[in-house]
Amino acid sequence: MSFTLARFVLLHSRVCSEAATTTKNNGGLISTLNKRKFTSTAIPRAQNKTSEELLVVVGGGAAGVYGAIRAKTLAPNLNVVVIEKGKPLSKVKISGGGRCNVTNGHCVDNKMLAENYPRGHKELRGAFFNVHGPVDTMSWFSEHGVRLKIEDDGRVFPVSNSSSTIIDCLMSESTRLGVSLQTGKAVITASPTAGGKFLLGIEKRTFSSPEYVEADYLLIASGNSKQGYSLASQLGHSIVDPVPSLFTFKIEDPRLADLSGITFPIVKATLKIENARRNIPQLTQVGPVLVTHWGFSGPAILRLSAWGACVLSRTLIVDFTPDVHIEDLKSILTQHKNRFAKQKLSNSYPSEFGLVKRFWIYILGRQGLLGDTLWASISKNSLISLAHMLKHCNFYVTGKSQYKDEFVTAGGVPLSEISMNTMESKIQSHLFFAGEVLNVDGITGGFNFQNAWDIFDKLDGPDEEAAADGYERPDNTVLNLFSPLFPVTRPSWSRRSEFPRPADLCLTAYVNQ
Repeated sequence: MSFTLARFVLLHSRVCSEAATTTKNNGGLISTLNKRKFTSTAIPRAQNKTSEELLVVVGGGAAGVYGAIRAKTLAPNLNVVVIEKGKPLSKVKISGGGRCNVTNGHCVDNKMLAENYPRGHKELRGAFFNVHGPVDTMSWFSEHGVRLKIEDDGRVFPVSNSSSTIIDCLMSESTRLGVSLQTGKAVITASPTAGGKFLLGIEKRTFSSPEYVEADYLLIASGNSKQGYSLASQLGHSIVDPVPSLFTFKIEDPRLADLSGITFPIVKATLKIENARRNIPQLTQVGPVLVTHWGFSGPAILRLSAWGACVLSRTLIVDFTPDVHIEDLKSILTQHKNRFAKQKLSNSYPSEFGLVKRFWIYILGRQGLLGDTLWASISKNSLISLAHMLKHCNFYVTGKSQYKDEFVTAGGVPLSEISMNTMESKIQSHLFFAGEVLNVDGITGGFNFQNAWDIFDKLDGPDEEAAADGYERPDNTVLNLFSPLFPVTRPSWSRRSEFPRPADLCLTAYVNQ
C-alpha cells in the first residue's frame, strides 16, 4: 500500500522494578554495541547465541529506514538490522518529481488530516497524529540539518528541491546511530519459535539456499511488494487485495492525443458510480488537470484515483468551467454570438472560459460543429448544448496508467488486525508493521510520506476507572517493544500532568507517497 502507516511502541519512560532484576540476571542484556555502518555487518545466525536483542526491519524504504533510526535512537543497545533486496530509499528518490514531498504543511487539525487518507481515515481520526504530526516531521528534519519550505498548496519540500537531501539525511543518521543495512537480500520466510522469537529465512542473490536468523522483534515495512504480504500471511494475517492508487486515467478518445500537454488550472472531475447506494463526496475533486497522450493526469485526477481505487467507474464527468454557473455560460455564449456574428467559430470564442484554441475546437467537434461555421449560424439549442458540454463533459475510462506511474497501493494488512496504539500485530506478539504494507494510503500532497514518518512510542489511553479522578495508570500488560531495555522503576500510578510530553515517549515511522 503506498507510502502508508507505520507505528510501533517503544516505551521510553519507565519500566517496573522487576525489569531491572531481570536485566541484571540476564548478565549484560544491555551491553553496548559497537557502532555499525551501512556495509556488510553480519546478522546473528539462528544457531549462534547472542546477548543482544535483535530487531529485523524488512524493507529499506522510508518507513523501514526511519523506523530503524527511531528504534536505535530510543534503544541504543538494540541490534537493528534493515534488510533490503534492492536499493534503499529508491521510492524517496523519485517521489515528488525527484524533490520528495516530505509532508503537508496546511493540515494541522487531526480530523482534517485524516480525511486525506481514503483507506484509514476512520482509524486515523482520533489521537493518532497527536504525537507526530506534520509539524513534528518538519521539526525532525530541520533539527537534522534539512531546510524545508512550504509551497502554496501545502506541500513541503527541501529547499534544495532535491530528494537526495532527504536521502542523505536518513542515511547519515542511520550510519551515525549504528543501524546495519543489508542489501541484496530478502526475507522470504518467517515463523514464530517456541521461545517467542521469529525464525527468518533470508535469501541472498549469490546463494541458492537461504540462511536462517532468529530475531526478537520483526518490523515489516516492505511497501507494496509481494514479499511483505507473504510474510504477513505466514504469520497469520489476512490481506486486502492490493490495487493501485494515485494513477492517471486512460481515456477512450483518440482526439485527446492532439490535446496532449494542455493544462487546465482548475476543473471539477467526478467519477460516476453505477447503482451506488450512497453518495461519496470524495469522488468529486477540484483542481488542476493535465491532458496526456493517453488521457488525463494532474492533482485532481490523482486524488480522484485514490478515492476511487477500489470502485473505479468507467464514466468520468469533467466540468471545465467550475467557477461559472450553467446559466451564466449560456448568457456568455449568446452575447458572444451577437457581438461576433460574422466571425468563424474556430477563430473566436469567449475569453471568460480561459480555454486554449485547440481544446475549443475539440469541444466543437464533440458537438458536431465545424470550425468554419459563422457564429450567426449557430442555433439557440447548439449554444445550450455547448454550455452543457463544458459543464458535463463525459469521458469513458478504459484503464489505469502504466505501473511505473503508480507510486501508491491500496490494500494490504487490515488495520483491524493491528493495534493503533502501538502498531503491533493483534495476532502475533513482537510483530509490527509500517508503511504501505498496511491497508492505509493517502492522496497526493505529502500525506503518504507523513504516514511513513509516523512510527512512535506511545502509552495507552487512561484507565477508565481512574480517568474521572485525573489519574492514569500505565498498562504494563501491553507488550512494548523496548521495555526490557529500560530497567527503570515506574510507579503504578501517575498524574497525567506528570507524564513526559508525548513526543518524548513515542517512536514514529511512516512510509510513500
